[in-house]
Amino acid sequence: MSLCQQIYGLVILKNIQKVIAYIAFSAWAGAGFAQTNLQPLPAQRVNLSAQSSVQVAEDLLTLSLSTTREGTDAQVVQNQLKTALDAALVLAKKDAQALLMEVRTGRFGLSPRYSRDGKITGWQGTAELVLQGQDVARISATAGKLTTLSVASASFGLTPAQRQAAQAQAQNQAIALFRQRATDIAKAFDFGAYTLGEVSVNFDEGGPPNYRASMMAVRAEAAETAPVPVEAGLALVSVSVSGSVQLK
Repeated sequence: MSLCQQIYGLVILKNIQKVIAYIAFSAWAGAGFAQTNLQPLPAQRVNLSAQSSVQVAEDLLTLSLSTTREGTDAQVVQNQLKTALDAALVLAKKDAQALLMEVRTGRFGLSPRYSRDGKITGWQGTAELVLQGQDVARISATAGKLTTLSVASASFGLTPAQRQAAQAQAQNQAIALFRQRATDIAKAFDFGAYTLGEVSVNFDEGGPPNYRASMMAVRAEAAETAPVPVEAGLALVSVSVSGSVQLK
């Protein structure tokens, strides 16, 4: 065998050894990676949840007043609505005060009325004024003065500060209940303690209930500039905590 053939054979042998070593390493690394990803979930893991609710007095009144007009001329109907709304705005703004009673306009628009053959026979429009704030007496008294509009709806809710305070209280109670349940479960299974896993906290953002007074009574009293009868109630704020614990 010539010297060149011997050198060529050694080169081939070394390359084969490298390939074998690479394959062996890849197999070992792949097996290790698979073992890492296929590790079983920890044992003694328990899923549980807790919820707490707090009743709090509603402190935000929203009162909606509106009027409707109709006629054959769209411009005339619009002017009638504007006149009624402007008159109400002038009176309402005199009593307006930040947080206590804020005044804003609501819906304002016209819609056509059609005959059986599809032709426009007239126009109907609606104008709305909204009073909102924390001073219930001020809002109800102001609404009674607005004789050009009638009360359409009244609803109570919570101010952001009131809702956040109630949520903080309910959250603390829900977390304490969650921890107590985790402790009780650990003891029931003869474990001395637990570690906290993944936990989620959820807030109930349900809207406030809607209170509607008798519209006939409200309109009659409004005509005499008497305060609109409204009364606040209680809102329910709920917080739930759910997650897992590892018994140990």
